[in-house]
Amino acid sequence: MAETNKPILDDENEKRWYVVNTYSGHENRVKENLERRVESMGIQDYLFRILVAEEPEIEIKNGKKVEKMHNMFPGYVFVEMRMTDDAWYVVRNTPGVTGFIGSSGGGAKPFPVSPDEMESILRRMGQSDKKVVVDFGVGDTVRILTGPFSGIEGRISEMNDQTQVASVLTMLFGRETPTDIPYNDLQKVTE
Repeated sequence: MAETNKPILDDENEKRWYVVNTYSGHENRVKENLERRVESMGIQDYLFRILVAEEPEIEIKNGKKVEKMHNMFPGYVFVEMRMTDDAWYVVRNTPGVTGFIGSSGGGAKPFPVSPDEMESILRRMGQSDKKVVVDFGVGDTVRILTGPFSGIEGRISEMNDQTQVASVLTMLFGRETPTDIPYNDLQKVTE
């Protein structure tokens, strides 16, 4: 007879993203520590990608443009893992880790990051596997759907398919101003 009481969703076998809290400024050290532990403890089947969410930022130093990495979430590291008891224990007890975000404490396992939120972060970092199919291109008029520019229309001047961000020229204070907007937040205006 088939077992009918088996849960439909077995969380320990689901590969999901979790947010680990670290001491601010120690994110890369925690990432290295976790990567070393994955190798030394042989837990490659439970811990997968470990990310410090960074994006390039242009800074002007001595009149020259310098590109440096900007941490989008100081004090946090993203870990793609299967939430088994062993994997949870290893991550929690890694030097520099102060806990998981989304855990109520008292031995309760944390909640994973929603796939949509994680996809947005990966896209900003240029590491997204999913590509958004768009019906607009350079020169087209689009409407911004979310954020502080919601409802404003503009013309696309550039598109970056790797980061899935378009530069939209909008009228602000009587001037045409370029604004970078993710593809997902744009809709083509049909005339």
